[in-house]
Amino acid sequence: MAKKASAPKKIRAISSQTELPLPPTVAAPKLPPEVEKKLKALKEKLDQFKEKVLEKFGDYIVGIALLPPEKPQPKEGEKQAPEKTTEEDEKKISLLVVVDDTTSQKMSKDELHQKFSTIITQIAEEIDKNITPQSILLTDLWQNCYDAKYDLNRLISLAAPVHDTGMLAAIKIAEIHKSMVIKKFEKYILSYVLAGSLTQGRATASSDIDVWIVIDDTDVKKMSRAELKDKLRAIIIGMGVEAGEMTGIKNKLNIQVYILTDFWDSLKEANPIIFTLLRDGVPFYDRGIFMPWKQLLRMGRIKPSREAIDLFMSTGEQSISRVKLRLKEMGMEDTYYAILTPSQAAIMLYGLPPPTPRETPEVMEDIFVKKEKLLEPEYVKILKANVDLRKKIEHGEKKDLTGTELDEFIDNAEKYLKRIRELFKEIESRHDEKSMVLLYDEVVTIIRDVLKLEGVERAQDIEILKLFENELISTGKVPARFLRDLNEIVEAKKKHDSGKLTKTDIEKARKGSSGLIRFLVEYLQRKRGREIERAKIKVKYGEKFGEVILLDKVAFVIRDIDAKEQQQIEKAVINADGSLGTLEQSTLEELEKELARLKVPPRVFIKEPIFEELKSIFGRHVEVLVQY
Repeated sequence: MAKKASAPKKIRAISSQTELPLPPTVAAPKLPPEVEKKLKALKEKLDQFKEKVLEKFGDYIVGIALLPPEKPQPKEGEKQAPEKTTEEDEKKISLLVVVDDTTSQKMSKDELHQKFSTIITQIAEEIDKNITPQSILLTDLWQNCYDAKYDLNRLISLAAPVHDTGMLAAIKIAEIHKSMVIKKFEKYILSYVLAGSLTQGRATASSDIDVWIVIDDTDVKKMSRAELKDKLRAIIIGMGVEAGEMTGIKNKLNIQVYILTDFWDSLKEANPIIFTLLRDGVPFYDRGIFMPWKQLLRMGRIKPSREAIDLFMSTGEQSISRVKLRLKEMGMEDTYYAILTPSQAAIMLYGLPPPTPRETPEVMEDIFVKKEKLLEPEYVKILKANVDLRKKIEHGEKKDLTGTELDEFIDNAEKYLKRIRELFKEIESRHDEKSMVLLYDEVVTIIRDVLKLEGVERAQDIEILKLFENELISTGKVPARFLRDLNEIVEAKKKHDSGKLTKTDIEKARKGSSGLIRFLVEYLQRKRGREIERAKIKVKYGEKFGEVILLDKVAFVIRDIDAKEQQQIEKAVINADGSLGTLEQSTLEELEKELARLKVPPRVFIKEPIFEELKSIFGRHVEVLVQY
């Protein structure tokens, strides 16, 4: 199906002409009888239009909305538009009809749009010649968002729904919530994305409205990234409730807030949730982060997760089944991808990015035949034969494919898939033990760091479970569900040491490890942030505020913490008597490195000489802030 770059021109014209405020939330005064009569007549016409359109097209109609009145436009040769609307304009009833074309395969988008537009216009004229319906395909609506054109979304947020399967309500509340969030936090918001069942084409009227917001935390200086996420998330969710009150769409908005560093980590880990978001999400606002990632995913340049690899593998078997049903019609395409995608999956499982289709046989041969000696050359020949045949068909060198040839390719593909499944097991057996040990070491190291912050200086491996439960779970500092996850990891390590580790054990250990690690890292950040605050001496001198940060063996001095320009930072060695050595110029980067180096925040003992140093640095009238 051919793609259109944007919505039809007449739709864009309306959206650019409309400048209406949001409707007030207070109750409207009682209308005069003649106005009520007009509204009743209008409702009857709209209901009649809706019934006829739904009778004709049924589930293809996503929504019908009554658009706000258009602004008067200047006539040809005139510079300014008339101040008042004409009688003809006042009678005009502008409707927007959104059509779901995601399942259409028999005609191009242009043909489909023309067909719907013509029939819908005819229905409108039969009811009232003043009804002017505008039709837009759902894929064109999303394409506008991909192209950073959001006028149509805003227009829908101002429109009154006549018929809605849930999509118009989703766009309305998301658009209003987005505007509130950006107005408050424009500096931090990188992307606002509509996702979930609505953009996957499987939503119902009762479906939640899933939105994802990515926050820039790369320039955070005065709080930890975890604190920024928590604070902004609370406010943004509160705005979601407010948007629900304004629109009457309550208990529907499901808001997910990611800070950029976490989003990037999930992307590198190939988290299936993030992959689904990139694949299906539609940006309502983007500062150049979401769409490049979406395009990279489409290009296959983002390394997929194990779930994605398994999907590649299952695609092969599913494709073979389809080939047997559609032999001559789709056979060659399916047998080609049936062995190509599992081949790329094997390469990804080995640790390399998937190569292009033409490069895949050569990479398979170099790695698994020549280097690792895990695969016989005959299977690479099968793959090469498929790629070569596809190339000949594409270039017109081969016009037809006989049933005998197709049977041979199907048999070879089944043989190839069976061997690739065995290859998967051989690759996994080499990686599993190593990955299990690395996972265990990573988790235990983080737990030791957390326990040190709680006063437990040393923790042997054999004591980790008991200390984790007594010091962190029982005290309520860590949720109890993470004890089960740690148990799985420890048990897997024991089985590894005894040579009894199975694939099931590894999957159980991996399943909860990411959540456990993420929680403990955020706990460390918050705890260290609070402890480091205790290592600061804040002072007031004149109208300025400064601070001295006392670390293990070095102190950092900031003379004006509220400076609008780049802060001036100095450092000095802390002498044995508590005094400071000679001050030297330093940087914020150096301070952050020193803080990161300290796994456990320092215990600060302030000695008398430091007070003389404060006078020397900030002046004799310096005041120490005891509570702040």
